[in-house]
Amino acid sequence: MNARWIWLGGFGVLAWGLALSASGGGIPSGREEVGRFNEHYRERHLKMDTAGIFELWADDGVDLMPGEAPMIGKKVIQEWVEGILAKMPGYKVVKQEMEFHDIQVAGDWASEWALEHQVVQPPNGNEPIETWGKMALVLHREESGGWKVKQEMWNAAPKN
Repeated sequence: MNARWIWLGGFGVLAWGLALSASGGGIPSGREEVGRFNEHYRERHLKMDTAGIFELWADDGVDLMPGEAPMIGKKVIQEWVEGILAKMPGYKVVKQEMEFHDIQVAGDWASEWALEHQVVQPPNGNEPIETWGKMALVLHREESGGWKVKQEMWNAAPKN
């Protein structure tokens, strides 16, 4: 009798696993997780949520911006961004597009690149500022399970 219950229980677990697999449910893939990370990253840029953006950075992250020395550490990068924003009171991001490509996931590491288009509205009704760029990201899944930016490289791109 016990062997029968064990067999039925095992069969039930197997059937449940197959059903999850067939339905696409269950644990999300690394690519799906990175896709959700990318959407949060884009939304936080659109909202100019600097604190929220830097929640998505690893403490030892590195930023490689054109014309700048490598910035090492989230605190250094955040201070640089906040310094720029302090010189631009009243400016508002009104459009933030990031089209991510070639998402590669290997264990707890991921890489991808993106085309970016941003429109910023200056105060006093001045003409909007449009920029286009290319960026490469290296992400790492932290012990908490969340993805964080370990390295970012950005440069200008021609208008799409």
